[in-house]
Amino acid sequence: MSTAGVALSPIRKESVLSPGYFHGWPGPCSDESILIYLTVAGSVIPMRVLESDSIASMKLRIQTSKGFVVSKQKLVFGGRELARNDSLVRDYGVADGNVLHLVLRLSDLQVITVKTACGKEFEFHVERCRNIGYIKQKIAKKGKGLVDLEDHELICNGEKLEDQWLIDDICKNNDAVLHLLVRKSAKVRAKPVEKDFELSIVASNSNERRDNDNDEVNGQNCQSPGPEELHVVARKPPHRDFLLEPVIVNPKVELSSILRDLIRSTFDGLDKGNQPVRSSEGSGGAYFMQDSSGHNYASVFKPIDEEPKAVNNPRGLPVSSDGEGLKIGTRVGEGALREVAAYILDHPLKGPRSISAEEIGFAGVPPTVMVKCLHEGFNHPEGYQYAPRNIKIGSLQMFKKNIGSCEDMGPRAFPVEEVHKISVLDIRLANADRHAGNILVNKDDGGQIMLIPIDHGYCLPENFEDCTFDWLYWPQARVPYNPETIKYINSLDAEEDIALLKFHGWDVSPKCARTLCISTMLLKKGAERGLTPFAIGNIMCRETLKEESVIEKIVREAQDGVLPGMSESAFLESVSQIMDRHLDELTIKLQ
Repeated sequence: MSTAGVALSPIRKESVLSPGYFHGWPGPCSDESILIYLTVAGSVIPMRVLESDSIASMKLRIQTSKGFVVSKQKLVFGGRELARNDSLVRDYGVADGNVLHLVLRLSDLQVITVKTACGKEFEFHVERCRNIGYIKQKIAKKGKGLVDLEDHELICNGEKLEDQWLIDDICKNNDAVLHLLVRKSAKVRAKPVEKDFELSIVASNSNERRDNDNDEVNGQNCQSPGPEELHVVARKPPHRDFLLEPVIVNPKVELSSILRDLIRSTFDGLDKGNQPVRSSEGSGGAYFMQDSSGHNYASVFKPIDEEPKAVNNPRGLPVSSDGEGLKIGTRVGEGALREVAAYILDHPLKGPRSISAEEIGFAGVPPTVMVKCLHEGFNHPEGYQYAPRNIKIGSLQMFKKNIGSCEDMGPRAFPVEEVHKISVLDIRLANADRHAGNILVNKDDGGQIMLIPIDHGYCLPENFEDCTFDWLYWPQARVPYNPETIKYINSLDAEEDIALLKFHGWDVSPKCARTLCISTMLLKKGAERGLTPFAIGNIMCRETLKEESVIEKIVREAQDGVLPGMSESAFLESVSQIMDRHLDELTIKLQ
């Protein structure tokens, strides 16, 4: 549930007694308060809260005292995310003296001012993951030809900036504003020495030079460097220091051309020396992979060893002691498999996705494939070497251009059909992590809003305990499915889907397979009765943290009636009968 949809309890204004200490209501001396500790960015912050505080209330107090905006916070306790904002602190078992991990999403925008030699000044708001080459493009466009950047260079604090350098790397002190200077460069052109060698030329004191059309090097006009300022070094090109290959478990699986193009564009970007850019979003390691130009993103790579609670997680989360993931019913190291599974199971309208299918899926999950990748730009806590032990396996997903996420705007602007397609995907896959921040917003050529679902590392869990759908509270969820959507729902077959995932390399566990069968069953039966996404979603999601959802009660009732030697198909038939009874009662109630 989004914070905007939660009624917050009153909070008194707090003050800071000392660095890192929260003071004020309920106060250090309150008998009802408990003292907890927040770990964030390597520091520990004591904080007093009430056990009866809501999670949303606690997040708002963190915002008031420390300035961390609520929408940028993620709290983790005991290996579990405190995701239900309307639940209470005590519902999650948080007690006096406990340590909570605060994971922050940093702002991606950086304010940059640029000053030219002729006195022109420009200001830009640029994503921190962009590079200097992109800034030069922005200057050329805004300067309208006033600055020929092929003959100039960008300077920050007296240092020349190379085109491939990232804004985030330059902002070493998290500068609020980054000041850049455009100055004249010394330009030296030369012909290559040999085919198998490259020419490296270094010229110094470039800011003191002036154009001189009478000077030539190798017959080309250039500026004349002073004595001992020109160095020509012939060297062999360096060996390729990265690896990127698809992971194919079943040799019968042939990658579609769209997946081959995805891997090729990512490979070309790495081959050009464009570094992976770690995202500031989420609780695990996710990397924006640039294309060959360095001005666009080709894909997003998520290594399994950097998932939340995994051994190389870059966010400081504790390693899982029992293998369970951040969401109940998931396993650490399976997030990448689930990302790929969501794409495979997002069938086009025409039916199940074939091996070489090119069609866009019904819900629009971006093309995703499992790959192995070796690069120094990923998180290597024990140091990096070009060695097999540093190869990372993970999901590679096509980057989709967007104008933001659903978190950035009100849901009323979203077309009903776009919300419905997300609901079909989430109900069917029993998504345990659908919030407004992982639905991207874009517009087609006609200006129509499109929603793009991403981040499916917590779909297909072993049980329904953590199912959460933000769209449940949007007005579109109370509109019945149209005939085309119902036709698509009727075409779904959980048994075929399980076989399809196995064919692609994921032998789904019995518990996850059962979840897929039951959730697909609920979606089909609900749609058949004309129930809205809201009504069906409410059956899957808990109203409170400790109260079982209707689907959990249905499963438990079926389990109570299990006889020795009962087959899985017989158990699912029992679930079907109990589900029919609940749905019939709900349908009569809604009439």
